[in-house]
Amino acid sequence: MPFPRLISLFLCLLLAACGSEQNDPYPASERGQNILYSAFTERPKHLDPAQSYTEDEATFTAQIYEPPLQYHYLKRPYTLAPGTAEAVPVPTFYDDAGNELPADAPSSEIASSVYEIRIRPGIRYQPHPAFAVDASGKPVYADLDAEKLKDIATLADFSQTGTRELTADDYIYQIKRLAHPRLHSPIFGMMAAHIVGLKELGETLEKAAKSKNDAWLDLDQFPIDGVTRVDRYTYRVKLVGKYPQFLYWLAMPFFAPVPREADRFYSQPGMAEKNLTLDWYPVGTGPYMLTENNPNSRMALERNPNFHGETYPCEGELGDKEAGLLADCGKPLPLIDKAVFAREKESIPYWNKFLQGYYDASGISSDSFDQAVRLNVGGDVQLSDEMAEKGISLLTSVRTSTFYMGFNLLDPVVGGKEGVGEERAKKLRQALSIAIDQEEFISIFMNGRGIAAMSPLPPGIFGFEEGEAGLNPVVYDWKDGKAERKPIEVARKLLAEAGWPNGRDAKTGEPLVLNLDTTSGGMGDKSRLDWLYRQFAKLDIQLVVRSTDFNRFQEKLRKGAVQLYYLGWNADYPDPENFFFLLAGNESMVAKGGENKSNYANPEFDRLFAEMKDMDNTPARLEIVKRMNRILQDDAPWIFGFHPKSYTLGHAWLHNRKPNDVANNILKYQRIDVAERAKRRQEWNSPVLWPLAVIVVALASVIVPAVVTYRRRERGTAKKP
Repeated sequence: MPFPRLISLFLCLLLAACGSEQNDPYPASERGQNILYSAFTERPKHLDPAQSYTEDEATFTAQIYEPPLQYHYLKRPYTLAPGTAEAVPVPTFYDDAGNELPADAPSSEIASSVYEIRIRPGIRYQPHPAFAVDASGKPVYADLDAEKLKDIATLADFSQTGTRELTADDYIYQIKRLAHPRLHSPIFGMMAAHIVGLKELGETLEKAAKSKNDAWLDLDQFPIDGVTRVDRYTYRVKLVGKYPQFLYWLAMPFFAPVPREADRFYSQPGMAEKNLTLDWYPVGTGPYMLTENNPNSRMALERNPNFHGETYPCEGELGDKEAGLLADCGKPLPLIDKAVFAREKESIPYWNKFLQGYYDASGISSDSFDQAVRLNVGGDVQLSDEMAEKGISLLTSVRTSTFYMGFNLLDPVVGGKEGVGEERAKKLRQALSIAIDQEEFISIFMNGRGIAAMSPLPPGIFGFEEGEAGLNPVVYDWKDGKAERKPIEVARKLLAEAGWPNGRDAKTGEPLVLNLDTTSGGMGDKSRLDWLYRQFAKLDIQLVVRSTDFNRFQEKLRKGAVQLYYLGWNADYPDPENFFFLLAGNESMVAKGGENKSNYANPEFDRLFAEMKDMDNTPARLEIVKRMNRILQDDAPWIFGFHPKSYTLGHAWLHNRKPNDVANNILKYQRIDVAERAKRRQEWNSPVLWPLAVIVVALASVIVPAVVTYRRRERGTAKKP
């Protein structure tokens, strides 16, 4: 081949290899499609609504399942709205004799509450083989076994699918599943204390499950006193006493419908061995259905062709219109046809793909924080110039979460229940609350992404107060219009009053040694532990960190075999009861098996909690919440840590994004400008040609002299004969 043609071919091959199409990590068939691309770092463990409880799982379950209620996407404070239900139900109250009570009846007189929920007719399930029937109406896949499943690997391998209308029976069936002994629903214990008959149903199912071994339990054969069918579209739930927070639970996947057919379909022999379970392939009525499940690589949600329809909201809060969040008012949902989630175990590849436009949104890891944002003179966060030039937007919000260091109040040193006085132990806890500098922790280890906590309540929860009104007076002073942590000398004085001057027992001279139990990967990072040691050293207290695995850590909490521990809590629903119950005496983990891992008990706090939890959000309730916060600030059963800030970046082509820390069914509201995305990707991933020119010149400088020399030699050899 002539030399110029060789160079041309080589150059063409290099250009082809460097094109943006070859750099695109997605199949060519997906280009130009209305698809959202995102990533996940932790694989979901449960997709069964009776078991699923984590945020990474809700990314998928909330798009598939439809509880009767949901949250309004734009309104703040968070507002409940109908989901599949025709309206948000209003409870009816009854006394011990069964007489109906007025809506404003005192909680002490209310023996039971009844919620009647009516589902909208015409809602249908996604296509699924569990609903496939033959000409006579019998299920097609009702007698499967390992032999018949030998050629089946995924749900898509079933050739026939069907659907049917959503009914009230499906919601009743799911409530019964909360009591199923093989499912171990994380909310069974809590709901058994509220839903009449649920505890008894659990006991009945426990016996039935033992007698039937692994055979399917048809829950339609087991009645429950507190959940009854009124008609095809209506059911009632009866609760013990008054529990207004139940409405929030009705917006969670735990109370989404599960059809009997799906439960029966997945319970057949050989299905679980192939991951053909509700935990792997959900069945719902929502806007999306899971069509690809490879949790180690990629998961995909696609539009449910049977979705009943919904429209984008036309009202929100102040500023939403200016932010463009009402531009799609009245448009049919969902606005995106498909969402693809790729597994990213490392933050750097995730970040780089986002910058290339291959992910539509991204969080900000510590590694990329300085590249993404900068702090202005006033301490406010702004996008870096690089991000702004790309048209990337930044969404920030303080999450409805609280992280804290807890004391075990049953411990004789930090709790004072045995041997050491309670007042002395309280002063020790107060001293540590002052000494551990949460602002410094947030600055060093969280890039400033958080605010120091003054109480258990985060922003967005009724009762949270900003500024001086919400100040923790035990730990802070209010100076020059802001909270200022008390000097370490105040903490040293409290420690001395507690009987530990300079970190030593005033009577024996023995040093004060405290033990912190944590899980590996929790506070296990060396730099964080070094920082924590220094915080305790301010008071001359010796800290011993006892790291263990998660199961052992939980076991030690259950037995009360800890002194200090680190934990956090994300809001299940936006109500102060959801945080205060973590410190209620009746929730003591050791005594009651509850969620009060500090085993804290204060009679006045418990009295106020019992009064507050059933109240509506009125000024009277706010006053009670304030008093409860003051008690906790003084008793210091926790060192109130921080409320994390969420920083999320989104490309200019991704619309209708608004921070939402309570609802998870947000995919249906988002919109992609596909053409704009394709244009930007092409710009950002176009081949850089100048290195090729350098390579060609370098090759030419080597090859051309060699070719010339070779040809001269050939000519010379040809002339000699």
